[in-house]
Amino acid sequence: MRIGKVIGNVWATRKEEGLQGLKLLIVQPIQPNGDPVTHPLVAADRIGAGIGDQVLVTSGGSSRFIMQENPIPIDAVIIGIIDSMETER
Repeated sequence: MRIGKVIGNVWATRKEEGLQGLKLLIVQPIQPNGDPVTHPLVAADRIGAGIGDQVLVTSGGSSRFIMQENPIPIDAVIIGIIDSMETER
């Protein structure tokens, strides 16, 4: 799981049938202090995140199973919107 910040949207008028109804967002992985970690990625979203939200993202094989009926061809999915974070110094 990674922490990220939603920085944009992706619109695709034609996409794999299993992706219908999923919003695609551009997420910048960040450190807890807000510094960027790596390059942005595209993540599927079913929970209603929006630009500026800090989110939890999971990636890899487990992200394919957000649709219980049939696995879908995605590599990253937003699994939570972060309300607050607290870290020790």
